[in-house]
Amino acid sequence: MRELLEGSQAVARTVARCRPSVVCAYPISPQTHIVEALSALVRKGTLRDCEYVNVESEFAAMSVSIGAAATGVRTYTATASQGLLYMTEAVFNASGLKLPIVMTVANRAVGAPINIWNDQSDSLALRDSGWLQLYAADNQEAADLHVIGFRVAEELSIPVMVCMDGFVLTHASDVVELPTQEQVDAFLPPISPQVCLDIDNPTTIGMMADPEVFTEVKYLQHQAMINALPVITRIAGEFEGAFGRPSGAPVRSVGDVEATDGDLVVVAMGSVLGTLRDAMAQLRADGVPARLVGIGAFRPFPAELLRDAVGAAGRVVVVDRALELGAEGVLTAEVRRSLATSVEGPEVLSVVAGLGGRAMTADALARTLRAAHEGRLDPLTFLDLNEQAMGGR
Repeated sequence: MRELLEGSQAVARTVARCRPSVVCAYPISPQTHIVEALSALVRKGTLRDCEYVNVESEFAAMSVSIGAAATGVRTYTATASQGLLYMTEAVFNASGLKLPIVMTVANRAVGAPINIWNDQSDSLALRDSGWLQLYAADNQEAADLHVIGFRVAEELSIPVMVCMDGFVLTHASDVVELPTQEQVDAFLPPISPQVCLDIDNPTTIGMMADPEVFTEVKYLQHQAMINALPVITRIAGEFEGAFGRPSGAPVRSVGDVEATDGDLVVVAMGSVLGTLRDAMAQLRADGVPARLVGIGAFRPFPAELLRDAVGAAGRVVVVDRALELGAEGVLTAEVRRSLATSVEGPEVLSVVAGLGGRAMTADALARTLRAAHEGRLDPLTFLDLNEQAMGGR
C-alpha cells in the first residue's frame, strides 16, 4: 500500500519486516528517527522476537552487532557522520569476520568544522572497509535496499551499508510503497549463517593472522568483493520481478534518452539524481545531447557496467558529494579509473557540489553542465563557490 511517510519511518518499518533478531541503537542525527521508530515497534510488539540493545556509543553499537551476528542471527544498526568514524575499528572487524550485518548510514558531513547536514563524506571515508555500499536515489529505494541488503549480505556473508542522504531523504516525506510482511518473507528467507559460534561445535573466529597468511586473507576478501557485483545485480533483478519496481541496480540510466556518440554524460549517486533530471531536461530543451547515469553500488564499484552505460560519450561530468582533499571528487576518481581503458577515453570532469548540505539547484547544475558541453568547465569545479566567504581568496 502506498503511504506518505518520512524516509526514516519508511526505512524503520521495512527493516522491521525483515525480522531482525538484534537491533543495536545509539542516536546521532540524522539517523535517530530510524532507531527511535524501531524501538517503538519492539516495545509495542509489532517487531517480535527482537532484542533492542541501547548502547553507550557508536563503537559499542558495532561491537554488539558483531557479537550478535557471530551467533548467527539477523542483525541491524544505523549511524551517521562522526558516529560512523567512531566505530571504524569495529567496522573493519565486521567485514574481516564475514558477518552479514546491515547498517543504514544516513549520510552527513564530517567535521571539523561541525556540520550536521548532508554530503557523502562519511560512508566514502570508509569505502575500503570491506563493506558493500549501496546508495539510494529516493525514499522508495532507501526502503527497498534494506530488503535487498539483507538478502545480499546473508547470501555472501559480507556486511552491507545502505546509504541514504541525511535530511534530504531521512527527514523528507514522500509517497512510498512499503513491502508487505508476506512479500518480504517470500523474498528474504530465514538467515542461514556461514559464520556462527556454536557451543556444541566450538570454534575460533578473529584469530591473529601472521605475515605468512595475511596477504592471502586480504586477497580472498578482495575476490569476494569483486564476486559480489553479479550477485547484487541478480538479486536486484529478482526484487524487481517480485515487487514490480526497479531498485538496487548497481548502475542505471536515468530517463529515456538513447545513447549517442559524443554525448555529454553526467554521473552521480544519491538523491541529487532527482535534481539532475530537472537540470538535464533544461539542457535537452536547448538541444544539448546529454544523458544521466546513476551509480547505485559504490562498493564493489561497477566499472564494466559504467563503461557500457557511458558508451562513446565525448565528455563525462561527475557530480560529487565528497572531496579527496588535494585531488578531486571521490566518485570522480572511481569513474576516471573505470573509463581509462584507452588513450581515446572520454574527458572526465569533476563537479564537487552540496558539501555540508549546500543547496544544489537544477538551474545551477544546468548552467554548469552547459559550460561543460561548451568546453568551458575546469577539470575540477566547486558548484556555486562563494569567493566572498573566503575573504576574496
